[in-house]
Amino acid sequence: MLFGWLKQYMPRSLYVRAILILLLPVVFLQLVVTILFLTRHFEDVTQQMVTAVSREVLLVLDIVDSAPDAGSVSTQVVAQASQLALTATPVSPDDVPTQMLRHWYDFSGRVIVALLPSRVAQIETIDLLDDQRVHVYAQTRHGPIRMSFDRNRVSAENPHQLFVNMAFFGGLVTVIAILYLRNQLRPIKRLARAAEAFGRGRHEPYTPAGASEVRAAGNAFLDMRNRIERQIEQRTLMLSGVSHDLRTPLTRMRLSLSMLEDAERELLEQDVDDMQEMLDAFLSFAKGAGEGEPEAVDPRALVSTVVEDAKRAGRDVTLVAQEGEGTGTVKLNVLAMRRALDNLISNAVRYGSRAQVSVMLSDKSLRVRVEDDGPGIPEQRRSEATRPFTRLDAARNQDKGGGVGLGLAIANDIARAHGGTLRLGVSEHLGGLCADIVIAR
Repeated sequence: MLFGWLKQYMPRSLYVRAILILLLPVVFLQLVVTILFLTRHFEDVTQQMVTAVSREVLLVLDIVDSAPDAGSVSTQVVAQASQLALTATPVSPDDVPTQMLRHWYDFSGRVIVALLPSRVAQIETIDLLDDQRVHVYAQTRHGPIRMSFDRNRVSAENPHQLFVNMAFFGGLVTVIAILYLRNQLRPIKRLARAAEAFGRGRHEPYTPAGASEVRAAGNAFLDMRNRIERQIEQRTLMLSGVSHDLRTPLTRMRLSLSMLEDAERELLEQDVDDMQEMLDAFLSFAKGAGEGEPEAVDPRALVSTVVEDAKRAGRDVTLVAQEGEGTGTVKLNVLAMRRALDNLISNAVRYGSRAQVSVMLSDKSLRVRVEDDGPGIPEQRRSEATRPFTRLDAARNQDKGGGVGLGLAIANDIARAHGGTLRLGVSEHLGGLCADIVIAR
């Protein structure tokens, strides 16, 4: 229960947590040493010095009481106790403070005002507002007098220097430790950037460095990245080879069909075209986001180009007004994004009569939305629709075109390769399917 309460207040960054782990023991140790040792030490020293001064004050008071009158008090003290470096001057009762005077931060003064009057009963008040001198007001046979002596006779001289040195060298050691810690965490940050870039479909150069544990994690990441890249390459080569090998017999079939009568040829040629379209879909799915390299592009210009190409191909698609206040470019794989958008637009006009495309760009994300006026996809089957080779006959109108169930799967695969996601919903404007590709900037 306690750790669950503390967890919400803990920083998320490893760097900040490591600094706290470093600073908290240092600060706690300094507080313990200051409170339990140094404070006690300075109190003992101050008590010993006050005890010694109290004897001198008693001696001066005896000299004052032995003086014939108040006017000769100062002369008698100088004549008989000049070695004590302590002066005594008669004052009027109105000049005597009504309470002990000291600064709130004067910790040794707290010991002085508590101990000295207990040692010398004649003392009424003590004035410690002057950091260089101590003024003691006492009652004598000749009335109140003020005795003055140096402050360093009742308290250690410059006791704050030790505290300043502790704070300075503690801070210096902390800064050095933070710099060293930052250097040790830099390889972890490089590994995190390389892993994040690979998750977004980018190949960022990375060399393991740092401590042995970090190097081991870096080498494991490189092995994993190489295995995944080899698997993607093998899948692409396999499907590309199969698609390429099947194109030759399909071409021979077209040539053979061209010699048949028109009535017999049309249906068979339609079957060949469907097979050709299936092969193209397999090849597009195999390529995924593997073609090209990510580059900084203007997403609005890219989407506008894709929409114009779709219009030239005879598709009923429109680009609505841009949304969002974001500016600048986004790192995208242009070929892969064009393929994803082309698949979404093709599905929209195939299962509906028209499509509508919009772009929303903010400082943190990019969203490309494709809407249609078709039957849509039920909510409980949307996750199934993004799986490869899935055809939802009850959800989409299959009479308006063929397909092998790879359109949404290709778009989903490309969105994930960019570190984003494909979201399916209901179009508010057209009433059909709403497909959003959302990518973080």
